[in-house]
Amino acid sequence: MGGIFLRSWNWCKRIRHRRGYGVHSPSDFFLITFVIYEQMPFYAYAPLHHLRRVVNHLPHYREKVDKLLFRLTNYLQPALIIEAGTGSGISTRYMAEACSKAEVRSFSENKEDAVERILSAKPSIVYDFGNITEKIRLLAKEDRMPDIVHIAYTPRYKEIFELLLPLAGKKTCFIIGQPYENEEKKRWWKEVISDKRTGVTFDLYDVGLVFFDKERTKEHRIINFL
Repeated sequence: MGGIFLRSWNWCKRIRHRRGYGVHSPSDFFLITFVIYEQMPFYAYAPLHHLRRVVNHLPHYREKVDKLLFRLTNYLQPALIIEAGTGSGISTRYMAEACSKAEVRSFSENKEDAVERILSAKPSIVYDFGNITEKIRLLAKEDRMPDIVHIAYTPRYKEIFELLLPLAGKKTCFIIGQPYENEEKKRWWKEVISDKRTGVTFDLYDVGLVFFDKERTKEHRIINFL
């Protein structure tokens, strides 16, 4: 019940930050209007909705957020997605379904049979498990530039962010899962926003989006996506 009241309170606080009001950047306005708030019923939503029941007992976002990840991936058309902290794997599937050409590397501390079943249906997904930090460290040495980095269900978010940050390019998007999960992560999220190494950032409460185009003026946008 407390979560419902907190979400309602934050919705009221963000009431002025809806539908791109006050946003003058054409690219940001497009992202907010036609990606974040898009209501089109995409082809993959129905089968993925039913798939959620298989892994509903594991950490996951609201379905509304997973649909956003689908639209964002569809918009960015990435070649490589790196995910740290697989959780239920349902977000992984949403992103993989949105871009068939993308290679998805998802890392989890522990193997979950249910997760492996739903991810193995997509050959483009590599599901790996073990010490996430070490595996990400080895991946970073490959020096491949990821288009999307999803830092999801892992307490090692700071280390992983620092390991992958040098690989971020002009078109890279970092998705930070649950930036308000606790006070420590909330403080870290504020540091990410103000960090000189990051560019335009978006705060959607459930997730934060970080871009790295240094040719643009550094800005922070709060979006009412509750």
